[in-house]
Amino acid sequence: MTAAAAAVGAVTGGGAGHILAAPTALDGRFGVAHAWTVGLCALFVLVTLAVTIRARRTTRGAVDFYAGGRGFSSTQNGLALTGDYLSAASFLGIAGMIALQGYDGFLYSIGFLVAWLLVLPMAQLMRNTGRFTMADLPAFRMRRMRVRLACTVSTVTVCVFYLVAQMVGAGALVSVLLGLHDGGTFLGVDAGQARTAAIVLVGVLMIVYVMYGGMKAATWLQIIKAVVLLSATGLLTVLVLAMFSFDPRALLGAAADASGHGQAFLEPGLRLGVEVPGEPATTLFNKLDLISLGLALVLGTVALPHILIRFYTVPDGRSARSSVNRTIVMVGVFYLMTLALGFGAAALVGSERILALDPSGNSAVPMLAEELGRLTAGPVGAAVLLALISAVALATILAVIASLTLASSSSIAHDLFGHILMWGRPRESQEVGVARFSACLIGAVAIVLAVQAQEQNVAFLVGLAFAIAAAANLPVIVLTLFWRRFNTRGVEWGIYGGLSATLLLMLLSPVMSGKTDPATGENLSVLPSWIDIAVFPMENPALVAVPVGFACAVAGSLLSPERNSARFTELRVRSLTGWGADQD
Repeated sequence: MTAAAAAVGAVTGGGAGHILAAPTALDGRFGVAHAWTVGLCALFVLVTLAVTIRARRTTRGAVDFYAGGRGFSSTQNGLALTGDYLSAASFLGIAGMIALQGYDGFLYSIGFLVAWLLVLPMAQLMRNTGRFTMADLPAFRMRRMRVRLACTVSTVTVCVFYLVAQMVGAGALVSVLLGLHDGGTFLGVDAGQARTAAIVLVGVLMIVYVMYGGMKAATWLQIIKAVVLLSATGLLTVLVLAMFSFDPRALLGAAADASGHGQAFLEPGLRLGVEVPGEPATTLFNKLDLISLGLALVLGTVALPHILIRFYTVPDGRSARSSVNRTIVMVGVFYLMTLALGFGAAALVGSERILALDPSGNSAVPMLAEELGRLTAGPVGAAVLLALISAVALATILAVIASLTLASSSSIAHDLFGHILMWGRPRESQEVGVARFSACLIGAVAIVLAVQAQEQNVAFLVGLAFAIAAAANLPVIVLTLFWRRFNTRGVEWGIYGGLSATLLLMLLSPVMSGKTDPATGENLSVLPSWIDIAVFPMENPALVAVPVGFACAVAGSLLSPERNSARFTELRVRSLTGWGADQD
């Protein structure tokens, strides 16, 4: 599994048909643990469906559907942003990386958190200059149809890649939590059937959330998810620290001793940027790959479609900036807690047990929850705490895919239908109707793709989504806001150039072909072992793709005679004041 897959999408994408292996201790009390898991998941679904029904009653026009009526406070939007950003990869994946790789695993947390320092100055500008989607920003200055088409292509591509990975992850997680690993059955259903049923159920739920509740339902779903996730993570953190008398040094020492790596577990270089003796080229590419991954995580976050549309749910730019401030605090606290979870899993569960059940480390948090429950309240405590963490993981996946579906359907309805097919003059009822239909269509396509790909290692798709956002979307956002010479051709070349470069480099990378385990010879790439087209030596394309995206955007602008200086001046005024932002 690639570094990007392990960090960004290890959980959401899953390994070759599985995400984590169920702790063997659960085998003897199948009914208790899984009854709690199913019950808690059902409770979450019922609560969120009730919220959706309530949101439907107050969702009437386009502003309600796309932006939740712009009535959310900065605190509410901060929680929703936190829920959007903290996927299952953050909850299970990063903690698992820390449990297995120590200090190097924590580097991913730093990358995810630093990204928000770039989001902060952009939030107020984006809220002031846009209305519903990313395309609203460049379309204000340029030829709207061509610009909106390019932005729609990029938005839908990013969201579909992210969606498929999330849904495959949900299916794999459900099959394991029901104890269907190693050929088991549950109520006559085997693992493959359970994965397919889970993918379809999750897909149907996300369609219901978006079609009936729009942004209001999606926002409250994220708020509930964020509160539950932060609470569950906080509970585990307190229990872990209590086991070591609230002494972090004792925790770190026990984790290092149990890891099998000793002091090296607490130092850099165990997994990332590895130096290979006698192979300077390999060492160089390992270090460049680490930089490339960090670049995708930091720059991609600023331009993820489902993050961008959150800025439009608050009344003004100041509220958008305040909501990001609150998000930074909550995300920072969360990633500090992943330290306790990761090192706690290494100390209390042990790296060997985690690796035996799941080489990617995604089982670390569930196993830690079971162990803490057992030490605190015996077998019943183990079953209940494991079920709680499992339900939180599933809720996390469900909430993220709802936001992704809303982002893609909003772009199709508002940009493609409203401004291209209807020449910018649709009736609100028509546009909202198309948005609901688009949510159904996107959901159906994602279900089909996820069912077909459920046996594949699709974890790289999440990292790919971040890279596309950084290479295709970010140049357009930045240059639209800050470069007077930027024009329509620059938008098109920037988006299509960054998108094409990212996809091509990923296709030619070891992620897709040519990578094998040096010890066992097992094929670690997506394509069959007899295919080897890996000519790009790095697994993360952002280091090359992002400069290509910016270069294409600049070149396209310079080679076009189009000028829009007056519109740029007006945009600058709007970005600082918010004047007229909600009237286009």
